[in-house]
Amino acid sequence: MGIRDDLAFLKEHIDQPQLLERLQAIEEAIGKLRTKKGLKLLAKRKRIAKVLREIEYEEELTRLQIELIKMQNWIYEEKRRLMIIFEGRDAAGKGGAIKRFIMHLNPRKYRVVALPAPTEVEKGQFYFQRYFKHLPDPGEIAFFDRSWYNRAIVEPVYGFCTQEQYERFMREVPEIEHALIDDGIILIKFWFSISKETQKRRFQERMRNPLKQWKLSPVDLRAQELWDEITKYKEEMFSRTHTSYSPWIIVNSNNKKLARLESIRYVLSQVPYEGREEAKVSLIPDPDIVQRYHRRNLQLD
Repeated sequence: MGIRDDLAFLKEHIDQPQLLERLQAIEEAIGKLRTKKGLKLLAKRKRIAKVLREIEYEEELTRLQIELIKMQNWIYEEKRRLMIIFEGRDAAGKGGAIKRFIMHLNPRKYRVVALPAPTEVEKGQFYFQRYFKHLPDPGEIAFFDRSWYNRAIVEPVYGFCTQEQYERFMREVPEIEHALIDDGIILIKFWFSISKETQKRRFQERMRNPLKQWKLSPVDLRAQELWDEITKYKEEMFSRTHTSYSPWIIVNSNNKKLARLESIRYVLSQVPYEGREEAKVSLIPDPDIVQRYHRRNLQLD
């Protein structure tokens, strides 16, 4: 006996108007479950719209990750080299985005590069030397969780380099990147952009969550008070290192999930991998989330 039969039986044997009204409402609700539109309406009433959004996000992420696997296979077979730089303020969501990029990739064909502070020996080397060790080999993808652009913002703001070292870096980096691209490396530079309020909220979440407290450092804790100083150096970095051959791609990451989806979509749109035309997901990034840097763009940070 199905639920509709049970309802019919109850309606025949109940003569109280209020109960009959309730049964009628239940029957209508069950009918709505048969349609997508009805399910969404019912979900809103029951306050599970958030759950539906989460399901939609996971489904879209999975479709994009399938394309990432196809892209990785193409890079490996064609012996191409892909380097993706993730920059942004503390708590902007760089690490979380990288995690979604690599979730289903073959670990033998990619590397995540997250270098610690330089050693005394490294401080005496050519600045780019320690990063050059981690450039992608043929058939490999290298994800840089922060990069040589530490010298463009973090180091001068916190006094970790001299003004002369900073100026030399700013002169050299466009030429370095031009040489890498000329040598065949596909280079993508992301800046994950968040508002000051979003950063503050995420710091507070990290303080409360014992699983995320390791992410907080003394440098992070000063980020809010140094917000304007960081902004000044960030804009100078964009002005002097955004080029036609190596542009900065700004990602609105106030919403982490949208930032992850659209940054993956952007990478897929830039790599001419085999089978891209048969993708069952859009590879056109949302221009409200991902766009090239431009001086007149409305910046979150």
